[in-house]
Amino acid sequence: MPEALEEWTDFNVAMVGATAALAGLLIVAMSVNLKSIITSVALTARVAAALSMLVVALAASALGLAPEQPVWAYGLEVLAATAVGAYFELQAIREIHHQPIFSRRQRFTKSLAGTTPVVAYLAGSVLLIAGFDAAGLWFVAVGAILAIASAILHSWVVLVEVLR
Repeated sequence: MPEALEEWTDFNVAMVGATAALAGLLIVAMSVNLKSIITSVALTARVAAALSMLVVALAASALGLAPEQPVWAYGLEVLAATAVGAYFELQAIREIHHQPIFSRRQRFTKSLAGTTPVVAYLAGSVLLIAGFDAAGLWFVAVGAILAIASAILHSWVVLVEVLR
């Protein structure tokens, strides 16, 4: 394992455990009101976005633990995972923008919560591919923390909205 990645081992181990546990809790929490959630395209899109961001954080952290891989290859892996997560975030944003009950400002702020981890991961992966290991790893770490925050926010909204 390159020295740059080795320095992040403890962080990545902690993130793997945290994101896996949160993803499991999210699935259990959503299963309680599953019938109500699946009747709304907007709510299912937000659940998918929440889970996808947790999976991106899980994948990025787990792949950061893989031995003997160059840092640029790790950057490519994070980029690929981010692309998948971004797809689900874009679907959630599209559904948010189709909700007539939200003002333009509300749509923007609701969309911002999901895009921040994607932007951090994209920046980190590009920096890693370009050889800026330290900066890239910090952006990936920030992306993981923002992904957790975004997933919790999406989940909270879904759990509250389903009861309205």
